[in-house]
Amino acid sequence: MQAQMLAPAAVLVAWTLVVQFWMVFTGFPALKAANIDVKIVPPGGRGQDLEGRLPAKVMWKSHNYTHLMEQPTIFCAAVAILAIAGADRLDVLLAWAYVAIRVVHSLWQSTVNRIPVRVTLFATSSLFLIALSIKALLATVFAGA
Repeated sequence: MQAQMLAPAAVLVAWTLVVQFWMVFTGFPALKAANIDVKIVPPGGRGQDLEGRLPAKVMWKSHNYTHLMEQPTIFCAAVAILAIAGADRLDVLLAWAYVAIRVVHSLWQSTVNRIPVRVTLFATSSLFLIALSIKALLATVFAGA
């Protein structure tokens, strides 16, 4: 069951790279259209410095990429713990549900970005993550009890 438990995390890693390339391939043309020459940007420039200088729809991809570096790191840790401790079918199902909702969240945030739906998707994925974290706690803290 280890490989089945790790598969959702592997898919989320691949999805994160898709979003990264999406961000880059929409960001560089937007920089050019805004007449921003990255060769003369002062050292230490960050993506958030482009807020208000690039169209919001372009920045949404960057925002989503940042989000994929946040909560999903907890997901990957929970998945690894469960894979090592011995995952069951429910663990795998919870992990796939989390990943599916995060992909939908990414697509929504990067294209439509209406807040009520985005918050609902985030909250729903968080519930699956909470369940996974509880399962990881039970599999480790109470192991052998």
